Amino acid sequence: MRADGLVCLLDNITLSKISQVRHHCLHAEKGLEEGDKQSIVKVVSQFIKTEFTECWRTVWKTPYIMRLALSAGIGGLLFGYDTGVISGALLYIREDFEEVDRKTWLQETIVSMAVAGAIFGAAFGGYINDRWGRRVAILGADLVFFFGAVVMAVAPKPWVIVIGRIFVGLGVGMASMTAPLYISEASPARIRGALVSTNGFLITGGQFLSYLINRGLTKVPGTWRWMLGIAGVPAVVQFVLMLSLPESPRWLYRKDRVDEARAILEKIYPAHEVENELNALKFSVEAEKADEAAIGEGMIAKVKGAFKNKVVRRGLYAGITVQVAQQFVGINTVMYYAPTIVQFAGFASNSVALTLSLITAGLNAIGSIVSMCFVDRYGRRRLMIISMIGIIFFLVILSVVFIEASNHAPKVSGIETAHFGTNSTCPHYLTASDASRWSCMTCLKADCGFCANADSEIRPGACLDSTKAIKGDCRAEKRVFFEKGCPSKFGFLAVVLLGLYIISYSPGMGTVPWIVNSEIYPLRYRGVGGGIAAVSNWCSNLIVSESYLSLTEALGAGGTFFLFAGISTISLTFIYFLVPETKGLQFEEVEKLLEDGYKPRLFRGKQEKSKDQVESA
Repeated sequence: MRADGLVCLLDNITLSKISQVRHHCLHAEKGLEEGDKQSIVKVVSQFIKTEFTECWRTVWKTPYIMRLALSAGIGGLLFGYDTGVISGALLYIREDFEEVDRKTWLQETIVSMAVAGAIFGAAFGGYINDRWGRRVAILGADLVFFFGAVVMAVAPKPWVIVIGRIFVGLGVGMASMTAPLYISEASPARIRGALVSTNGFLITGGQFLSYLINRGLTKVPGTWRWMLGIAGVPAVVQFVLMLSLPESPRWLYRKDRVDEARAILEKIYPAHEVENELNALKFSVEAEKADEAAIGEGMIAKVKGAFKNKVVRRGLYAGITVQVAQQFVGINTVMYYAPTIVQFAGFASNSVALTLSLITAGLNAIGSIVSMCFVDRYGRRRLMIISMIGIIFFLVILSVVFIEASNHAPKVSGIETAHFGTNSTCPHYLTASDASRWSCMTCLKADCGFCANADSEIRPGACLDSTKAIKGDCRAEKRVFFEKGCPSKFGFLAVVLLGLYIISYSPGMGTVPWIVNSEIYPLRYRGVGGGIAAVSNWCSNLIVSESYLSLTEALGAGGTFFLFAGISTISLTFIYFLVPETKGLQFEEVEKLLEDGYKPRLFRGKQEKSKDQVESA
């Protein structure tokens, strides 16, 4: 094998850029013979198979690296726990506060205010990151998050819970953008990809943990207070750990604290690599400062420059498209309202709804691992398109199932209703001219509850007023009281389809949009481009979480899922036409691709297709 071929392999190979190395070695080194190419591919492929072995070997030799990554990664755990815990806590908040139970907008506000807080937290966190450093930003996020958790745990009124949710959201926003930044800047390049990906895994792991804790606390007095209050524990743990950890070496170097940066690099890298890393850091920071001098340091100047630049503008079209699509497929309705959706499917018990919701959280966590294994092998664009097709298919089927369940809802029996007395009967049912045609769904739409038949839940039952005392009367007779959904033979099928929807979402649209946004912008605009796309993601999240329950009241669960399917179809079209494949491309090649203007393969001319075939050969 030629020496320059080996140099190419050894000089460029890093865990996070395996595909770029393969592309560079096979195409840039034109003098390599076919056998040499195959040898390099074999070595690179072997490296791919052992990337996690390499990561484990490195952190085993230098445990300090894992300490840095896991300590910062608790920020991802906080993010995941907060997004998951409210779904179960909401069931019990509704039981304690009738005002919340009766007002859909108040339920949506309790859920979505954390998202609103996260938008401002991410923006404010960016300022703290630049001014005082990554470590200070994480410590600040922990303090704010802990304060919000305590406020929610002791809240005497619903509006106090909303205030606590805003503070928790501020902490989540700060942590969500700071944790991966700190990990990437304090990790050796060769294992950076694996360590940063642990943050994503901890987010989905935090969601699963929240569902598990929710299920375990269902019989504990003050259920929702414990669910929300426990969120403060990881914040305290991270705060204590971060006190003993250093600032990011990149931030220190940028602030001309070179000796401190060197001391940290000496703990992370072998002695013979420290000078090389310091020189690389110097080159990177100087280039960044030069770009800032050309563009302007202020955020407004950077945003204006981004939209004036044709390449960045096209990158933003792609980056914002995938971030908005990620939210408008309806995923956070599942993460925030999973137990409620399970109740829509006909499982009235809070504990049963929480148990079944564990399935969705577990599948989401598994999907993030699947994505880590396949995103570099099959490509970003392909994974997203396949994911979107699966999402649309299962949303349509879910819609049909919920509509059929609604159409076959049990009837309301006048005899069953009279059994509980006139004072317990739903007021709207008493005055309805078509009371004989009422079903369970009609009863629920009238803001009343359906007390199931004592012999069989799918037989005609009673339509009663939805108060605590009347619910207690119904349950005292060993009956089930339904408020969010009706008993149905289709319930289990709906839960299975919900799981299949998550399986379709998580490996593709769950993780790939963030990867695309880390690769689609030129280096000098990567911060501002990623920030704009992230804000679009949070804003879309806010719209979806704030409107979901209102949509289900207006359209029904089936109609709402069908609406998401329609929006997902439009999103798939935009992804197909605007988002290029970035797998295996150097950043300069992505920039050139956007400068020329991306076209899907089916819409390219013959000359362009021939060129594409030559490049992929």
